[in-house]
Parts: sequence; structure tokens; C-alpha cells
Amino acid sequence: MYLDFHTHGKLAKKLPFSTAYTDWLFGEAKGAGLDALCLTEHFNTLQFDEVYGYLLSRCEREGDTLVTEDGLRIFAGMETDIAEGGHILSIGTPEEILELNRRLEPHKEKDRFLPFGELMELFSGYSVLVGAGHPFREGGHIPELPEELLRRFDFLDLNGKDIAMDREETERKTYGLGKRLGLPVVAGSDTHQAVQYGCIRTCFEKEFCTVAEMKEEIRKGSYEIVVSGHAAFQVKTAGLLKRALKEIHALGGDYVSVLLQGAE
Repeated sequence: MYLDFHTHGKLAKKLPFSTAYTDWLFGEAKGAGLDALCLTEHFNTLQFDEVYGYLLSRCEREGDTLVTEDGLRIFAGMETDIAEGGHILSIGTPEEILELNRRLEPHKEKDRFLPFGELMELFSGYSVLVGAGHPFREGGHIPELPEELLRRFDFLDLNGKDIAMDREETERKTYGLGKRLGLPVVAGSDTHQAVQYGCIRTCFEKEFCTVAEMKEEIRKGSYEIVVSGHAAFQVKTAGLLKRALKEIHALGGDYVSVLLQGAE
């Protein structure tokens, strides 16, 4: 089963939620060879609850996952900023993720982000998997946090954007941190744009539909990470397209219509 651990369902967190854009994204994900993805939308994105409300109304439920008409399996998730600087991924049931997002409502502005230790205490009351998103991304300070807190992670994110910038250095640092902490490393594209799907993905030996099964398969190490030979091109192209579509929106245009007409 090909799974992407770090994806987004909106073009940008400050833009309105578009069902047409999200439907297009998921269709493209399936077309790119993914069987499943973790929808780790930014916790402070506009209309976070509406994204999941839409998916709950449109998808079939299998275990903890939501399955689209095309057969793409979606694990619910969230990407949360911490006060120290850095992004924390959480993966759970849609109900858990929605409840956690509501509880984080007072902490969605930059000067109110929770410290990592307090966020982990909040997560500890739920059956969610927690990972370090792109731990060595510039501006973040996750590797500098106390080691006893870092060991509470379930996984580290080998991130497609960072792989595209410098694969050797990103792998060296991420796997090095994983070895030091005794934590597994999985892969996520970090895409907001469909061109980026498949730049990096995690290939599991078996298919699963619950977070408990995911945790067990990660623990057993029954997977491998696959990096596309075109990862740098995919990430660069996706970034250019994202900027262009955001500019269309800023100028008052309908970027979704422009995109979907071009995709026909």
C-alpha cells in the first residue's frame, strides 16, 4: 500500500475551502499511484471543520478511514504549530482530529501556540499517532527540544520538500535523529498541489484501515520509502503552480475554474 504521511487538502490555509479543488486533489493523488494518504491539514486553516465535514458526508467509512469514490483511503490528521517553532503531525480518527482542533481553538494565533510539552499532554488523552513534521526545516527547532519529550514521538517525517532541496543532507539528518531517539522514519510529500504527489511515499507490505494497525506496521518496520527520480522537478513545479493560482485569487479570479479547465 502506497501511503503519503503529510498532505494538505487546500491550496493555502488562508484561502477559502473549495470542494472542487479538494476533489481534484484526491483524484490526482489516486492517479499518481497513491492508495492512501494522511490529510494533515494545518490546524489553523480557514474552515478546518468544513473540510472534514465535507469528507464525512461524501466518503465511505472503513475502519478509521474515509474512502473516496475513486478508492483513495484517507486517514484524518492535522499539522499543529508549537511555540518553540516547528510543526507537529497527528493522525487519528476524524472525530478525534475534529475534537482536538476545537480544543486548540484558543491557540491558533502565532503568539498563542502551545509549547510542545503542553501539546503532547493534550494529545496523550487520545489514540493519535504523533510525528515531527520536517524536523530540520529552517525556522523550526524540534531537534533542540528536550530528548525526553522528543522520544514521545511515534515517527519522524522524511519530507518531500526538503528531499527536493537537498536529499543527501535531509536523509542524513532525519535518519540520524531517528537513530538517536530510536524512532521510525516515514515519508510525506507535504503537498498542497497535486503535481507533488508521489515525489516521496511510504510503501507498506499490507493494506490497513485503522490507526492501531498503522502504528503496528510502523513499529514492525514493514515498509520502505520510495523517492521519485523527479522529486525536485515535481516540488519546483508544484510551487510555481501554487504561486500562480494564489495570484489569480488575489487578483479576484477563480483559480479553481482556471485549474480545472486546464485539466480537462
